[in-house]
Amino acid sequence: MTSTQTPERSTATPDHAGSRFAMLTFEREVAVPLPVLWQAWTAPAARAVWAPPTPSVTVEFLEADTRVGGREVSLCKVEGEPDIRCECGWLELEPGARSVNYEVITSEGKTLSAALVTADFAGTSEGSKLTVTVQLSSLAMDMESGYRQGFDARLRNLAGVARRTMVLQRTIQAPRTIVWNAWVNPETLPQWWGPDGFSCRTQRIDLRTGGEWLFDMIAPDGTVFPNHHRYVDVRPEERIAYTLLAGENGPKHADAWASFDEQDGATKVTLGMVFSSEAEFQEAKGFGAIELGLQTLGKLDRFVASR
Repeated sequence: MTSTQTPERSTATPDHAGSRFAMLTFEREVAVPLPVLWQAWTAPAARAVWAPPTPSVTVEFLEADTRVGGREVSLCKVEGEPDIRCECGWLELEPGARSVNYEVITSEGKTLSAALVTADFAGTSEGSKLTVTVQLSSLAMDMESGYRQGFDARLRNLAGVARRTMVLQRTIQAPRTIVWNAWVNPETLPQWWGPDGFSCRTQRIDLRTGGEWLFDMIAPDGTVFPNHHRYVDVRPEERIAYTLLAGENGPKHADAWASFDEQDGATKVTLGMVFSSEAEFQEAKGFGAIELGLQTLGKLDRFVASR
C-alpha cells in the first residue's frame, strides 16, 4: 500500500482545560520512512513549508538553526492583526528518536505563553509515528485552545509535506571542510553534479544566499534539462537551502536543502527535497529520482576522494 493510500491518524488530547497550565498530547501516523519524517520535522527548509497552520497565515523565518543550543525565530502574520513572534530553542535532538525544545510566544511586546515541546518518533521503513507533548503555560491570556488548534493543523501540514519529501544520504570519508568546499566552489560543483553520465553547462553561478545557479544538465544521449537553483540560505559548512526551478524562472519543482554533519572525521551529507505536490513526488520516484540522486552523491564522493 502506498503512502497516498494510507491515511494518517492524529489525536490531540488535553489533560485538562480552562487552566493557566495545560498538558497537550498529539499523535500522528504517517506512511513514510522514519528518516523522512525526522527531516521534515527538523530541516528548516521543510519546516518553512508546513509552518503556516492555514492559508491565511504567512510565516516569516528570521532565524533557523536546528542544533542543540540553536534557535528558530519566526513571525506569524495575518492581515489586519498584530504579528505573533515565536521563538523556539532546541534543547535536545536525537535523530530519528526525540527532539525537545522550548517555545515562547509574544505579540506587541507581551509574552503570551511559554511551552516545553517534546516530540517522540518511532517507525520503520514503511511508516512512522510522531507523538508530541506540549507542557503549556499561558501568561497574558489563555492559549490552550489556540495551541490545540494550531498544533493539530501544523501536524496535518507536516504529514502532507512528509509524503512529498525525498531524502537522500551518504557518508563521505572526508572532513566536512573538504566536502563543503567541493559543493560551494563554482569551479568544482559542475564537475560532479548530476547522475552518472550527465554533465553540466553553466550559464550563471553565484553560490551565496540570494544567489543562483542557472545551468543545463545534459544526459548521455544529449537530452538537455534546464535547471535554475535559487539559493535561499547558505550557512558555511552547515547547510544550503535552495528553490529548484525548471529552467530560468520556470515552475518550481521543489524546496531543497543539503546539510553537512561531521562524524568522526567523515561527513554525512543529507540531500532533501519537498516537491511542490505529491503527484510530482510520485512522478519523480517513477522515473528513478532516488537512484539518480544517490548517483549524484556518489559522484561527489568520488570527486572528493580524487582530490
